[in-house]
Amino acid sequence: MHVGTIFIFQNYQDLLSDTEAFARDIRMAVLAEELGFDSIWSTEHHFDNYSMGTHPAQILSYIAGRTRRIKLGTAAVILPWNDPLRVAEQMILLDHLSEGRALFGMGRGLAKMEYDAFQISMSEARGRFNEAADMILNALETGYIESNGPFYKRPRTPLRPGPYKSFKDRYFMTTMSSDSVPVCAETGSTMMVFAQRPWPEMVDHIKTYQTRYEAVHKKPAQPPVLVDFLACSDSADRAAELAHKHMSNYYSSIIQHYDLDGNQFDSAKGYGDYAKGAQAIREGGRDKASEAFVNINTWGTPDQILGQLEERRRIVGDFDLIFQATYGGMDEREARRSMELFAQKVVPELRSWDSRRAA
Repeated sequence: MHVGTIFIFQNYQDLLSDTEAFARDIRMAVLAEELGFDSIWSTEHHFDNYSMGTHPAQILSYIAGRTRRIKLGTAAVILPWNDPLRVAEQMILLDHLSEGRALFGMGRGLAKMEYDAFQISMSEARGRFNEAADMILNALETGYIESNGPFYKRPRTPLRPGPYKSFKDRYFMTTMSSDSVPVCAETGSTMMVFAQRPWPEMVDHIKTYQTRYEAVHKKPAQPPVLVDFLACSDSADRAAELAHKHMSNYYSSIIQHYDLDGNQFDSAKGYGDYAKGAQAIREGGRDKASEAFVNINTWGTPDQILGQLEERRRIVGDFDLIFQATYGGMDEREARRSMELFAQKVVPELRSWDSRRAA
């Protein structure tokens, strides 16, 4: 199993200065290589303290210079907010600077406040994403970018430096809605799913992707990448305390940033799943939704966490795991202890699953 870590550069309720919050996640990212994790990922968000990772490729270029082995992934570049030419250039440059360690993750974006600030209609999001994805993925392989679509007019243009090596099998796509599943499969991307609802409810979502991927590419898809929030402690009570406090805090920041129980998705083309989800939150209440969010993430003692992940594998099949350790106002010392214990006691067992499966 591939086990990585993701950083959102959150400054929950402005408890720190932005400088302190950003430096905290950079320190934790460098620690990830020291602890033996497989990858570091950076999100893209703008304009509030929910997440300050405005340019993931730039962040990862800095981390590339502080590390030697670990892979470096964008989770994700939000294509409708970016010029496809510049995205292709940035990923190729990151791959050169990291000597082939870059992983390209892309997403469509969900927050109306971000779309409004970029002066882009959310109803254009799917069309812009699909067109940009085709342009970028082709450019990463050929070193040339071009398009004559409805959103982007670009004559055939060379990119220099050219690609360091092929990005095939290094494409990822955040695939949170059913609308994104066929696009993820058809582009040959690996599905990346953040914890959002109980894992049994995700089975059809994942299987639909796997079926479509195999039909298009005539080979099985890579295991999906599941993204969780982590609270690991030798004390079950302490782990529960951390999870219920900080994961609930983080969930409240999700609601605020995305206006997740609002009505804006009702009229946005391609966001039907989110409109249904918003209605469910309004009907059930935020407290119930927050408790459900805590329950689907990864927390407990090492043995408890292994049991949770074993049960998840029984439900959804094989998967790779990415976790976030700094969120919802969690103190850096607590986050570091959680990450270190997880690396020492959980990760070796997770990696043994592959050899057991082969046997």
